[in-house]
Amino acid sequence: MAQKRKRNVYLKMQTLDGALKVWSERTCGLRTPVENIEAARALHRITAGPVVAARSVPHYHGAAMDGFAVRAEQTFGAGDVHPMRLVVGETAFPVDTGDPLPEEANAVIMIEQVEMVGEREVEIRAAAFPWQHVRKVGEDIVAGEMLIPQHHRLRPSDIGALLAAGVLRISVFARPRVSIQPTGTELVPAERAAEAAPGEIIEFNGTVLAGMVTECGGESVLREIVADDYESLVKAIAGAVASDADVVIVNAGSSAGSEDFTSSIIGELGEVLVHGVAMMPGKPVILGIISGKPVIGVPGYPVSAIMAFEQFVVPLLHSLQALHAPSFETAEATMGRKTPSKLGLEEFVRVIVGRVRGEMIAMPIQRGAGLITSLVRADGMIRIPQEQEGVEVGEKVMVRLLRPKGQLDRTLIMIGSHDNTIDVLANELKRRDSRIHLSSSNVGSLGGLVALRRGQAHLAGSHLLSTETGEYNFSYIEQYLRGVPIRVVQLAKRQQGLLVRPGNPKDIRGIEDLVRPDVSFINRQAGSGTRILFDYSLAQSFVEPGSIRGYDQEEFTHMAVAVNVLSGRADAGMAIYASAKALGLDFLPVAEERYDLVIPESSFPNPGMDLLLEIIASESFREVVKSLGGYDVSASGTVVGRWNGEEWLA
Repeated sequence: MAQKRKRNVYLKMQTLDGALKVWSERTCGLRTPVENIEAARALHRITAGPVVAARSVPHYHGAAMDGFAVRAEQTFGAGDVHPMRLVVGETAFPVDTGDPLPEEANAVIMIEQVEMVGEREVEIRAAAFPWQHVRKVGEDIVAGEMLIPQHHRLRPSDIGALLAAGVLRISVFARPRVSIQPTGTELVPAERAAEAAPGEIIEFNGTVLAGMVTECGGESVLREIVADDYESLVKAIAGAVASDADVVIVNAGSSAGSEDFTSSIIGELGEVLVHGVAMMPGKPVILGIISGKPVIGVPGYPVSAIMAFEQFVVPLLHSLQALHAPSFETAEATMGRKTPSKLGLEEFVRVIVGRVRGEMIAMPIQRGAGLITSLVRADGMIRIPQEQEGVEVGEKVMVRLLRPKGQLDRTLIMIGSHDNTIDVLANELKRRDSRIHLSSSNVGSLGGLVALRRGQAHLAGSHLLSTETGEYNFSYIEQYLRGVPIRVVQLAKRQQGLLVRPGNPKDIRGIEDLVRPDVSFINRQAGSGTRILFDYSLAQSFVEPGSIRGYDQEEFTHMAVAVNVLSGRADAGMAIYASAKALGLDFLPVAEERYDLVIPESSFPNPGMDLLLEIIASESFREVVKSLGGYDVSASGTVVGRWNGEEWLA
C-alpha cells in the first residue's frame, strides 16, 4: 500500500455539543461483556442485573441485648408493687447479645432490669412485651428479596450485605479494555529521556491516558510506539480493533497535516463520524467506528489529548458499564483578569482559584495545548462558549474544579513576579500542612500590585526598582496601592544578570554587546521587575532598546528565559543567577536586587499566611534557597515596611 501524503481537511467538523450528540447516539447501546466474579472482590464493579438475597439476615431470632430470654406473656402483671420471680432455665434463660433465642422465648429483659435471687431465680419489676430486644428473622434482609439493583456501583457496605445474604458470586459488567496506540516518528520511550536528541519527544501521553482509563474503572493496554508510516499505522489500528479491546485510542496523527493519517485510516477501515471539534484545546479529535468498535483519535499535544479524553472517552467508558459519567465539582468565581477567546471555538481555560476577602477569585494561567504543567498547577478550568469573545475582569464564571472544593479556602493566591524560591515555598507549605496550597500566576511585579488593588490575591511577589531613588517597591506601592494597608516582607536579595550559553560562544561581556548584529536577545514581559531593571541598565549604558535584536521577544519567567538561551533561540537574556545555575548556563552579573512579598493586611489573620511567614524566616528554608545559588537570605522574613494606605509607618 503506497503512503498517502494528501492533507486531511476537517470535512466532518462539529461543535462540541454536536460531536457529543453524534458520539452518544452511536455508542450509547454498547456494553462490555458480563462476567461472574467473587462478590468479595467486586468492589466498585457495576452489577449487570438485580441481585437477590440467598438467605435472610438474621436467619434466626437472636438476642439484641445481654440479659434473660423470657416468654413475654408469662411476665404480664409484674411491677414495682408486685415483682415477679422467674426460674432460671425454666422461665428465664440467660443470653448474650447475638445468642439465638430459646424456642420457648419471644422477648429479652436487659440484665440491668433483673435482680438475682439466690442461684435459681431472678426477680423482675416490669412486664416484657413480645419481641422486646429481639432481632427477628429477616429483620435486615429477607431471602428472595432484591438486595442490589441493576447498574449499581458496588460500595464496601454493599459487599458486606452480599456476603451476609449468602451471595458469594455476582454478575457484573467487565471492565472496559482500552487499547492505547502512541504514534509519531519523533517519539521515544520515557526510559530513553536522558539520551533523547533534538527533535525527539518523550512519549508520556500514553501513560497519562492509561491512568485516566484506570480512574474510569477500565483496563488499558499501552502499545509500542508506531512511526508515522501509513502501512504500519493501518496494521497497528486493525490489530487493536481485532483484539479484545472494547475501545481503541490512537494518540497523535489526528490533525490535518500531510502526515496525519489517523482520519483516513479510520475511514478506510470503518467510518469517521467526526473529524475536528470546535474546542480549544482539543480541536483535532477524530471519532469513528470500526467493526462496531469505537475508535478515537486524540491530538498529540498533552493538554489537547487530556481534554479530548475527558469529553469523549470518559462518558464512553462509563456508558459501556451502563453508567452516566460523574459530574465535576464546580464553584462560582469572579474572573481576575481579562481573558480573550476566539469566536467559533469552545475554549477551556486553566485557572488558579482561591478565596480572597471572602470572594472566590479565578486567575487564568498559561493556555498552550502543549503545557502539561498548566494542568498540574491549575485549580480549575472555565469554559468559554464558542459565541463569546472572552471573559471580562470582574465577570462571574463557573469553574470546574480540579482540586476538592474544601481546599479552596486554604489556598493562597500569589500573583506577580516569578522567582525560583516560590516553588520551594509552595513545597514547604505543603510539607508542613498538606491542607494549604500556594497557587501562583506569573504576570510580573506590576501585575501583582494591580491584583492586590483589585482584591484578587493574598500576596504579590515584587522587585520593582525606582530609577529615581534606587529603592525597591515602595514608590510603586505608594502609586498603585493607595488606600490599601500593606506589609512588605523581604523574601531574598538575588543576583540579576545576563545569561549566555556555556563557554559564552558570542563573547558577550555586558549590556553594550547586546547591540551587536550577531547577538539575539530574549526579554521579560513589560511590567516585570526584571524588565524595569533591564531598561534602567540600558539607560545607564546609553543603549537604545530598539538597537537590540529580540528586545520585543518576551517570556514570563526566569526559567523560560534560561531555556531560550540554552536552546539557542537567543544568545542572551536577563534573568536571575539561580536559573543560569539550574540549566548550566554562564552568568554575567548586572545588579543585586531585593525581592519582596507585598501582603495586604486584609490577608491576616490567616493560618496559611502565618505559616508562610514562619517558613521564610526559618533556617531550613534559607539553607535550601542558598543552595539554588545567587541569593542572600540573611534577612529573609524581615518586615521592611508597613504602609497604612496613606503613608509609611515608622
